Amino acid sequence: MNLHIIGAGLAGCEAAWQAANCGISVQLFEMKPIKFSPAHKSNTFAELVCSNSLRAAGLSNAVGLLKEEMRHLQSLIMQCADATKVPAGGALAVDRDSFSNMITDKIKNHPNITVISKEVTEIDSGVPTIIAAGPLVSDALANAIQQLTGDEYLHFFDAAAPIVSFDSIDMTKAFRAARYGKGGDDYINCPMNREEYLNFYQALITAESAVLHEGVEDPKIFEGCMPIEIMAKRGEDTMRFGPLKPVGLTDPRDNSRPYAVVQLRQDNAAGSMYNIVGFQTHLKFGEQKRVFGMIPGLEEAEFVRYGVMHRNTYINAPKLLNTSYQMKNYPNIYFAGQITGVEGYVESAASGLTAGLCAAKMLKNEPIPVFSSNTAIGALSRYISNESITNFQPMNINFGIMNPLPQRIKDKKEKAEKIAERSLQEITAKENLLFVCK
Repeated sequence: MNLHIIGAGLAGCEAAWQAANCGISVQLFEMKPIKFSPAHKSNTFAELVCSNSLRAAGLSNAVGLLKEEMRHLQSLIMQCADATKVPAGGALAVDRDSFSNMITDKIKNHPNITVISKEVTEIDSGVPTIIAAGPLVSDALANAIQQLTGDEYLHFFDAAAPIVSFDSIDMTKAFRAARYGKGGDDYINCPMNREEYLNFYQALITAESAVLHEGVEDPKIFEGCMPIEIMAKRGEDTMRFGPLKPVGLTDPRDNSRPYAVVQLRQDNAAGSMYNIVGFQTHLKFGEQKRVFGMIPGLEEAEFVRYGVMHRNTYINAPKLLNTSYQMKNYPNIYFAGQITGVEGYVESAASGLTAGLCAAKMLKNEPIPVFSSNTAIGALSRYISNESITNFQPMNINFGIMNPLPQRIKDKKEKAEKIAERSLQEITAKENLLFVCK
């Protein structure tokens, strides 16, 4: 029993791990290091090209619940994330190099997985295949997918935040803390008074952006990863109600609440690199150094990586896929990852987990896993396969796409806890555990 998987990103690696653990012989195709996408630089698998955060860790948040579900389902991505985590307050963040190295090592050493370094340019609908090429799919593979789907592609543009060296941050102007004390001093905070904020705001909205490639003049931006300069242009106070919100933070030097705060999060285990939280950007590199250098504490910042912007591509999943991420017209073909319209690292890995399990069970003629919308993993698969959606857009996991509770609960925290309790009961039930291969 053989299964082809295209792409060794988060979704592809998770799918390969799940299928291989079910006894399926997996051929994992990855074009690196022969060819790289515009955003990828490393030879390793599951490379994190944007933030190093897998977002909220607690069960009161939908993505925290999704991660816990994946742990119960023997997720490779969660195993490696938990093993390489770095301080991040109430979030789960990882040392991106250690994380990718660990995943690469486990994939390459699995007895049922064969890694093939090759760019896939054709798709045979007769061969069981999971397409997990990611949103930065190569042009040749994109054309092959388009021929297979017979459907027009949708697209949006995504942006990554810059990373600076810790040694270059002026800690006499910055302070360590996490909002509301969650996580102690996990974040570095650069406080701004009103004058500093307004000067920064004016410089940001007038800064020069890099030229977009591919002849697109008016790109469609995904709201969840919006460039900071575009956010700023929506209004003077938009950033202060977003990534620069000062609530929950007190400057220890005078016990005051700043007018605005720029936060930096640890990006590697050594603590030598920090990314600027929420500062995805498409400004020219010189402009990034000039404008972001106006942030108190970052005047002499050394940029280890500048922010970049790149094309993300996704299919019209509700028309093409079922809840197993399987094509309706070609049952041998599955999709996984952000190309399906799930948005985010964790969501991508979750789709790979589902597709890998379902494809493996199909090949073994065993019952296909079914996850209801009582669970986060099931709600995601049902969102991307919901044919009633007329204007399909990428979606992060959220409680809004999960089944509501039968009883009305006003308290938000209690409501989230009840949803999580119901979900984990279903995930760990005997019938669902039978789906897991070990």
